[in-house]
This record gives sequence, C-alpha cells and structure tokens, in this order.
Amino acid sequence: MTGSASRAAELLDITQPAVSRAIAELERSVGFSLFDRSGGRLSPTAEARLLFAEVDRTFVGLDKIRAEAARIRDFGAGAIRIASLSALANTLIPKAIHAFNKRHPGVPVTLQIRASSVVRELVASGSFDLGIAADEVDLIGVHHEHFGSSHALCALPPDHPLAFKDVITPEDMDGRPFVALAPEDKARQRLEAVLAKCGVRLRIIVETPSSSTVCALVLAGVGIGMVNPSAAAGFTALGLTTRPMRPTVEFHKVLLFRDNSPQSRLHRSFIAELRRVAPQFGIKLKG
Repeated sequence: MTGSASRAAELLDITQPAVSRAIAELERSVGFSLFDRSGGRLSPTAEARLLFAEVDRTFVGLDKIRAEAARIRDFGAGAIRIASLSALANTLIPKAIHAFNKRHPGVPVTLQIRASSVVRELVASGSFDLGIAADEVDLIGVHHEHFGSSHALCALPPDHPLAFKDVITPEDMDGRPFVALAPEDKARQRLEAVLAKCGVRLRIIVETPSSSTVCALVLAGVGIGMVNPSAAAGFTALGLTTRPMRPTVEFHKVLLFRDNSPQSRLHRSFIAELRRVAPQFGIKLKG
C-alpha cells in the first residue's frame, strides 16, 4: 500500500527495521518472494498481489463481524435495519421513522440509502431486515410484497415554458433536452413505451439511476425529466416545478425481506407506519 518500508513503519508506528524483519519472516513462511527491491522502493510481486487480495477479503469479513458485534452491543436484539432507494430518503422514510420512534422510543433504527439493486443485496445477505426498492430489482431469493405505486411527474426548471401548462403530454417532450433515469428503470421503460406509441423519442442529455439526482439536474437547468413524486417533494421548496403527465406513467415499489425470515413485531410496526404516511407523498398502496 505504501511502496516503502519507511512509510509503512510510519503507518504502523513501528521502526523501519521491524518492517523489514516482518517482511522477511512472512516471505520465509509463505515460501516465495513478496517484493522486488529497487532504489529503496518495494514493488509487490504478482504473487504478493494475489495474497494481498485474499487477505483484504478476510479483513473485510472481520470488519463486518466487528460492526455487527458493535451493533448488538449497543442496541441489542431490539433494533431494526432498513435499506431504501434514494427516492424516499428525504420524504417518506424520515416521516415513518419519526412516527415509529414515537411508538417505540427505545428501539434504534439503522438506515442505509442505496440503489435498489444494492438494497436487494443487503436484504438477501441478511445485513438488513427490511428493504424498499423499485420494481426492477431481481426478486429471486428474497421474500417480497408490493408496497405501492405513484404517478410520475414531469420535473421542470423554474420559469420553463412548459411550466405554464397544466398537464405535460408526450408531444411536449419531443426534441427537448431530457434528464433520464437509467435504462433498466422500469418507469423509464414504461415512459418510452408511451412515447413510442406517439412517435416521440427522448433527446437524452444525462442518465442517472436516482429520481433525486434527476430533480437536482433539472433544477440546475440541464433539461426536463420524469421523477418519482416522493423525490420531487424535497425539491419544490428550492424552485423545482412539477406537472402531471398524460398518459400516466407509474413508479412501483416493493418491500423486501430475507427469504424464510419471519417478520418481527417491530418490523410489522414499522411497515404499518410506512403505509400510514405513504399517501402524503402520492403513493397509492397495494391491497
């Protein structure tokens, strides 16, 4: 990592001869050379890089164990861990956590905001108890429930010519600079299907997986975009303009749980708070 014994000694807070002895002892132990020595520099051999990669994976695993032990030490078993897509990070999730904490003041909550695909992995691995993701995620290997849907909005910069319209149509989007969600996003795919029927193609300037980032780019004047209303709610106070779209395009969300893992009382309570506050952000619940 450092390229020299002297810098390694500084990092480890030991002497340079101690570093050199440690390297020599390790090379004798593994049976092959770990460094090429030239001009006072230490260059790792190919074998050393392979060994380092394996050691690094081991330390990542140990760090995960330490983090989990610390969580259990600090919070005990009565804690919930939630991972969510970013569209809900500034609106629905904080409201639900606030309501949950009022009902369960002694129960700590761990929250991670990640892309939907990462949310799925965090839940599937057991690192998190509950996930909220967009419907494009792979649902194999996780238990899931449909959470709700919301009508997409067209996001516009302040004083944009389209802001004077009550409803945005496909023809309004034709030829205009557009900030798009990622190609794998199902809401974007639904939009493109609607536009194709009207003979309209998007002039995409930027692609991003996050509705929140779309809002920020639109607010900066990069173009117009289609956004999740839950994400847009946090930007309207900054000047972002939104308008409904016709035909409608929907965002769908799913709740994710680890497969074959029963929901605890705390999980059910938090989900109840999610459902209670969801309509405030334009989310129509399923079932």
